Amino acid sequence: MSSYRFCRTDDIGLLVDALNRCWAPSFPGDPPMTPAAFKRSIRDLQVWCSSCMVAFAGADPIGVLIGAKRPFATLIHRIAVHPEHQRQGHGRHLLVSLSSKLAILGPPRIVSEVVATNAAARELFRASGYVEETTLTDYVWEGPPQRALSQPGYVIPVTLDDLAANGLLGDATPPTPWERSIETLTARKDEIDGLAMASEERIEAYVLYVKHERKILLVRSCVDDGGSRVSELLRCLGPAGPGAVLPKVHPAELSGAQLHTLGFRPAATHLLYAANAASH
Repeated sequence: MSSYRFCRTDDIGLLVDALNRCWAPSFPGDPPMTPAAFKRSIRDLQVWCSSCMVAFAGADPIGVLIGAKRPFATLIHRIAVHPEHQRQGHGRHLLVSLSSKLAILGPPRIVSEVVATNAAARELFRASGYVEETTLTDYVWEGPPQRALSQPGYVIPVTLDDLAANGLLGDATPPTPWERSIETLTARKDEIDGLAMASEERIEAYVLYVKHERKILLVRSCVDDGGSRVSELLRCLGPAGPGAVLPKVHPAELSGAQLHTLGFRPAATHLLYAANAASH
């Protein structure tokens, strides 16, 4: 007999166990989930235990949904069913249950960023009424072309707080994935390094990155210079630069042509699925 329930804040151990039982078999390259890593996802991504569900066969977890919640949307961060219990409707039941809850409590928008090669997840979301909104692409930085700056400036260290104080973060920021949103960057700001190109009047371009993860978080130019200022900043990353990944770029954030000019090449792709919560 199968059963399902939403979780509480004291269910972190259960959710960790469910992820290691249900998610790990399909993604053996991912590190095992730990209570510390799960608590970090609560801090960084605003995972809410009350937006997470576990499916059971008896006392054993056989399915899990991890939901992260912000005022504008809920992200289905992970959803997985144990290989021995797949294609029995458990994944769809988890999605329907969350949708019914959010139809009452909100927010109504539900999204998920699914690896394009995950055919089972793609079919689950399509069958559950989700619409594929766009493609998000991982880009790897291989090194910028050699070029001189069109208008030399000063390369300076910069923090997220510096950018916010200069009005460079906010509603006008182009669309970014959940893990690179301003909310996530703010939660992780003590781990993030940054460089900016500045004139005597203002910041003209900036790059944010996490050195130990070899991950680039934001690449922005505030002037129309063909990318020369950003290229210089990327060059200044040193050994942390080449091979660093800029994950899940929305096409409205930076175009493929712009990223090619800066020395990025496309890698993995993800599909952004979305639906509106509804009672079932």
